[in-house]
Amino acid sequence: MPHLVLWDIDHTLIDTRGVGRELSAAAFEEVTGQPMRQQAKIDGITEAVIFRETAKLHGLATDRADFERFATALTVQHVQHAAELRERGHALPGAAAALDALAVANVRQTVVSGNVRTVAEIKLSVFGLDTHIQWDGGAYGEDADLRPALVKLALNRSSALAPDTVLIGDTPADVEGGRETGVRVIAVATGRSSAEELRAAGAHAVIHDLTDTDTLVKLVTADIL
Repeated sequence: MPHLVLWDIDHTLIDTRGVGRELSAAAFEEVTGQPMRQQAKIDGITEAVIFRETAKLHGLATDRADFERFATALTVQHVQHAAELRERGHALPGAAAALDALAVANVRQTVVSGNVRTVAEIKLSVFGLDTHIQWDGGAYGEDADLRPALVKLALNRSSALAPDTVLIGDTPADVEGGRETGVRVIAVATGRSSAEELRAAGAHAVIHDLTDTDTLVKLVTADIL
């Protein structure tokens, strides 16, 4: 079976440089009627959990219907502000080349992300990183609360086996998602977690960024990391 890569998005492939938080705040206020004074932890966390925990910080109890309204509002915000996202944010160094190189190596690629799917699609398309992504095989922030469940769902949707799959992400939560499901993990130290923290979390391999495409392809296609 061909190898499969499960990509994280934020701080692995792109950096929104604060635009994402601003759009989330606008959607939060639209849905709850309250300005977002603070936001719950976001690194490696799914959008549903971020919304729920952020609402709690504002003394609000929410349900699934509230989250679905938030997800819709967040999507609209990204559509309306796509140009600003493109102008202020950026693809991380080597991201486009890494996606292209894996495609040339006949590696299937999809996404396991805390973003809701519509936002994930917008984020990657804005920076031209969506060409090789098989969206229907991925798993997203509306699908489950925790990363291991998302990884299992992506394996099912992609008809892939864990030993043939590699997850690439930048947080200990990404590492956990792979380790708990038997998926190999290449951690990229391009986010807030250091290389040492990612190794301590149990990543099979840690790289500093995506610029060395030859090494990345070798790590992905190796039988054993």
